[in-house]
Amino acid sequence: MTAERRLLLGDEAIALGAIHAGLSGVYAYPGTPSTEITEFIQGSRLAQERGIHSRWSTNEKTAMEEALGMSFMGKRALVCMKHVGMNVCADAFVNSGMTGVNGGVVVLAADDPSMHSSQDEQDSRFYGKFAMVPIFEPSSQQEAYDMMSVAFDYSERVKLPVLMRVTTRMAHSRAVVVCAEAPREQNALNYNAEAKDWVLLPANARRKNDLVTAQQLLLEDDAAASPYNIYQDGPDHSLGILASGIGYNYVLECFPTGCPYPVLKISQYPLPRKLVRRLLGECERVLIVEEGQPFIEDTVRGVSDNPNLLGRLDYTLPRTGELTPDVVKKALAALSPHTSHLSPLEECYAPCEDVVPRPPALCQGCGHRDVYAALNEVLREYDNPRVFGDIGCYTLGFLPPFRAIHSCVDMGASITMAKGAADAGQWPAVAVIGDSTFTHSGMTGLLDAINENADITVIISDNLTTGMTGGQDSAGTNKFEAICRGLGLSDEHLKVVVPLPKNMPEITQTIRSEINYHGTSVIIPRRECMQTLQRHLKARPRPLPKGGEAK
Repeated sequence: MTAERRLLLGDEAIALGAIHAGLSGVYAYPGTPSTEITEFIQGSRLAQERGIHSRWSTNEKTAMEEALGMSFMGKRALVCMKHVGMNVCADAFVNSGMTGVNGGVVVLAADDPSMHSSQDEQDSRFYGKFAMVPIFEPSSQQEAYDMMSVAFDYSERVKLPVLMRVTTRMAHSRAVVVCAEAPREQNALNYNAEAKDWVLLPANARRKNDLVTAQQLLLEDDAAASPYNIYQDGPDHSLGILASGIGYNYVLECFPTGCPYPVLKISQYPLPRKLVRRLLGECERVLIVEEGQPFIEDTVRGVSDNPNLLGRLDYTLPRTGELTPDVVKKALAALSPHTSHLSPLEECYAPCEDVVPRPPALCQGCGHRDVYAALNEVLREYDNPRVFGDIGCYTLGFLPPFRAIHSCVDMGASITMAKGAADAGQWPAVAVIGDSTFTHSGMTGLLDAINENADITVIISDNLTTGMTGGQDSAGTNKFEAICRGLGLSDEHLKVVVPLPKNMPEITQTIRSEINYHGTSVIIPRRECMQTLQRHLKARPRPLPKGGEAK
């Protein structure tokens, strides 16, 4: 049997690598740029034949905990999320460094430098260091595929979860990947997990903390010997380059005929200090090329008094935003006499005069538009109303023509911020949250509000899907009224409306009535997302024409 060659996104390479590594379950909440990993597994015939679990989780914390449950029983589990999802699962993730694993666990965090669809430029490698677990960072799609098998094996060998970190360009760019000849069989169910390791009572946790802390030097030795951490010597030692992840890929693109300087490639952590010391000792200056925050640079500056360290902290490379080959080329061109070795330098920042900028906007016909139109009409009747928004397509209600929301901090914050504002004396205080975000992390905030009968109006804008990330299933579809009642909300102040222009009088009256009720109320405007509706209509079988056959 010959190895198969496939053209894959980085996300798809990760997904296929996990399937071929003997995966038994993927647990995830959709978030760009990680979404395609789970979608690939959901659409994989091999995954279906193998019975691999692939349904979306309610949020990243439940995903992490479900994966730990699968690991407890000896099977291999993959957890996927974008970088801010690491904040949601942090409690379970950090404690998983203490419990350890039985079956292998790989936590995939997809970071988003330049914030293409995110609230910040958070670097997930800090979470790996914080939890004292190994970190893998592929520099190519082939490595992303190969590393999945290595990471699962390593997780089971050292009995720790492995954090794999990628960035947007790695996740969403394509390359040819050579796949394994035969997928590995899934682990058998086993009962090797011991309660003394998994019950984090203080006595057990103190013992595990000593073990995991002592293990760090062994993990660093493994990183120094890793085939993914490579020291490549060069003839000119006036400059050395330390490059991690996709940053290494960019360095190679800058020197198509070969780099004249020593290069240390880092794709497995803890940072191997032996290799770093060698580079620092042999080179006059060292440029650190890493995507995201100066994670490596901070560490190296902390253990070295070398004044000739260059990178993001001294602005040799931009302090914020994602790297590109052209950004790296500009830095190297300023440092290097070997400009003939560099590929042609392009004016990557020159604006294109032929393209008019087009800011994002809510789709024409979107139900969120009608919700904001009605809300704005009603709120004109009040002095200083405040509307607390949330994460989703409807966040675009901040932009013209609606300019309808005053805050958007993190998933689920709309309800709790509205409650806090009401506690401070603000009225009216309105929260706008989407259906998927509500089940992700809004329900507990609503429970707080109901328990105190906070003077807020909550609008759960239900478009029957997870719209912002491409139309994945929403965990609470057709359950929101039952959830609100279960949390203690009275039927009298639980309203459902259909957001259409023809229903505007009913919607505005409902909003006005619930604002004027001085307690917690919920309005659910419900209409299917236009994008998913179109896909559903296309998928329906066409009716047979009279006297003929379907075409």
